[in-house]
Amino acid sequence: MKQAVVPEGQSLTWYLDEEIRLAQHVQEEQFFCWIVPPTVIYGRHQQCEAEVNIPYCAAHGIAVVQRKSGGGCVYADEGNLMISLISPDTHSESVFQRYLLMLTDALRAMGLNAVTTVHNDILVDGKKVSGTACYALPNATIVHGTLMYDVNIEALEHAITPSAAKLQKHAVQSVRQRVMNIRPMLPDIPDIYALAEAISNHINRKTYE
Repeated sequence: MKQAVVPEGQSLTWYLDEEIRLAQHVQEEQFFCWIVPPTVIYGRHQQCEAEVNIPYCAAHGIAVVQRKSGGGCVYADEGNLMISLISPDTHSESVFQRYLLMLTDALRAMGLNAVTTVHNDILVDGKKVSGTACYALPNATIVHGTLMYDVNIEALEHAITPSAAKLQKHAVQSVRQRVMNIRPMLPDIPDIYALAEAISNHINRKTYE
């Protein structure tokens, strides 16, 4: 698998556009990791007003962006690693599952008890550390996801506003109860850039069918 080289320090919109640019000419599967300043990203089928605490985001300089893929609303900042997989395979479900396998396999190699769920999340010790979404194009499939390394949980909790029904579905009363950062569990990973390198090295060493 090929690792795409992308510049650091770009906006979330830039990276989403870069996914499309890469997908337009993709001949073999490739991936890249990226980091963005505080941003709320909501899915194409969601209503911003119902999912996002807009006044809080405006007051704290948190960007709000709608993506073309489905899935739920997520918060990302400099403590969150974003990972994109671009594939010429138009069987989007198989690409989706391959992405989940890649990331859970990399996390397990670091010693984490990572498992996937029917909702395409990745859990470690029962708490969500990663969410994933998929976007199908006529000639390619894009899968992208979050990985919580050292996210500002307080900002996350205030910036997104999941319904009580959604929280109840996951048997929790708050976002804080449902999610977890993995930094405390990775003493040999000094920062998020080392995490990105470890994941990239692991994916580059293996073949995923």
